[in-house]
Amino acid sequence: MKKPKWVIEKEQAKRAAAAETVWLFGLHAVRDALMNPNRTRLRLVVTRNALAKLEDAIAAADIEPEISDPRKFAAPLNADSVHQGAALEVKALDWGPLAEVVMRDGPDPARVVMLDRVTDPHNVGAILRSAEVFGARAVVGVQRHSAPETGALAKTASGALERQPYVRIRNLADSMEELRAMGFILLGLDGEADQTIEQALDGRFDRPVALVMGAEGPGLREKTRLTCDQLVKIDAAGGFGSLNVSNAAAVALYASHKR
Repeated sequence: MKKPKWVIEKEQAKRAAAAETVWLFGLHAVRDALMNPNRTRLRLVVTRNALAKLEDAIAAADIEPEISDPRKFAAPLNADSVHQGAALEVKALDWGPLAEVVMRDGPDPARVVMLDRVTDPHNVGAILRSAEVFGARAVVGVQRHSAPETGALAKTASGALERQPYVRIRNLADSMEELRAMGFILLGLDGEADQTIEQALDGRFDRPVALVMGAEGPGLREKTRLTCDQLVKIDAAGGFGSLNVSNAAAVALYASHKR
């Protein structure tokens, strides 16, 4: 029996996604990826200086490095990439379904950061780093409208990409409803909101929280705003109350924890 066209297209898309590779660069990002047993590593390009600094991690990963001249670095990176003499070709990480990720063991109460069209890899990398520091269960982005896993993102994350789940989903509102059904309260960050995060939680710091962050400028989309349980703001001391989205995520994660 011939497969329907939509089934064939879905299978082709899945195979294409599996075939995609990412070049990570920079000593810290490469070291952490070499030490991550969940990484599929394909090719390692290093200068002799970087080889000396990564010798233990390379031995642990059991990968044969390619030695490259620093003046003609062999990895296919952008000319402005600060690679520090190390680049690693890998398959993107697959963390699995969102529900399984947030149900895994981790610090309680559970915290999840959900990104509404945050496309800058440097912002997402910084958010992953903050999420790892504050014990979040996952950072969630939309497949078609969020920063993919890239070398720039990994370098900004400073190793957090290997430990902090970065789950990319098809539909943000649907995933928000999924978390709501699991007991999460959905708090959307909005500078014009009436209440702070602490006020919205009203002392109930023991419940799971999903912090929903919009892109700088446009903020949360209308459907995202309507899907949130409540819109909240970060309290500002002065008239200038705007924060970069990655800084806002760090403050929001801190504010949502009982101290």
